[in-house]
Amino acid sequence: MTELEKGPTGRRRGRGARERILSASQRLFREQGINRTGMDQLCAAAEVSKRTAYQHFNGKDELVAEYLRRFDPAVLSGVFDRTDLTPRERLLAAFDVPPTTPLCPYIAAAVELHDPEHPASRTARDYKKAVAARLADTAREAGATDPEQLGEQLALLIDGAAARTRVLDADAFPTAAAIAAVLIDNAIPAASD
Repeated sequence: MTELEKGPTGRRRGRGARERILSASQRLFREQGINRTGMDQLCAAAEVSKRTAYQHFNGKDELVAEYLRRFDPAVLSGVFDRTDLTPRERLLAAFDVPPTTPLCPYIAAAVELHDPEHPASRTARDYKKAVAARLADTAREAGATDPEQLGEQLALLIDGAAARTRVLDADAFPTAAAIAAVLIDNAIPAASD
């Protein structure tokens, strides 16, 4: 391998570059935000040239959208696909979020990107709708009289708890879970004896 084929640390260029770029973007966007992360910094962290980065992504907008698409393609599968929990328990498990969890990347991106037509804004919107739909599906399975309404209410609580936890640096999820339990119990008719 000639010196021209080697990257900044002696590694062969191009091999795994896309994954290194995405890995660096996940770390940097989470740590310092999308707007504060420049392409030069991202390329240095990924050990790729700007040319290589632009061969994999048309621009930062496309990279940000791909960064979000890779977060949770199964929409909280660790909660909603659990077979060891009842539907009601799965709804409440969505609130079992450690207080050290960083702000939801979809919320963070939507706040930073003021353009509702930005590809990442569309990805964030689609994801948030998918979460509400999964909550509604689980609410339907639990027997809720209006599962779509309950799904939206619970999605709003999750997002509010995530933002409040971050802003106040205090865990808001236990309070949100208590409110969710009341909403769920009110939405599911009592079984007749």
